[in-house]
Amino acid sequence: MANPRHLLGLAAEEAVATWLTSAGWRIVAARHRSAFGGEVDIVAIDPVGTMVAIEVRARRTARAGEAVATVDRRRVARLGRTLAALAATRSEPHTGLRIDLVTAEPEPGMTNRWRLRRREGIG
Repeated sequence: MANPRHLLGLAAEEAVATWLTSAGWRIVAARHRSAFGGEVDIVAIDPVGTMVAIEVRARRTARAGEAVATVDRRRVARLGRTLAALAATRSEPHTGLRIDLVTAEPEPGMTNRWRLRRREGIG
């Protein structure tokens, strides 16, 4: 049986990718791992051409605390190294690099509906 937390994370990442694409973003990679030990949930080019590492944090309830509180400086630094390594090896044209956080919470009483919030430039 699959881990429910893992399934929640996968569903949230898929919802975020769909949301970003519908807003004019172009997905470059998903669940990208690097030699630096980091993983980026989503890498995308935003509408103005910035390559963005998107950290997706999902919460089923508020009991576990705010999702934003789970991203510390070490995590942001690891995301930055992973994004820089990916940008250096890809020929994707971009105007800069940035790290964003998207929090995802299921809409109460709704199936496959998410409340998504993006915090730009967390790193």
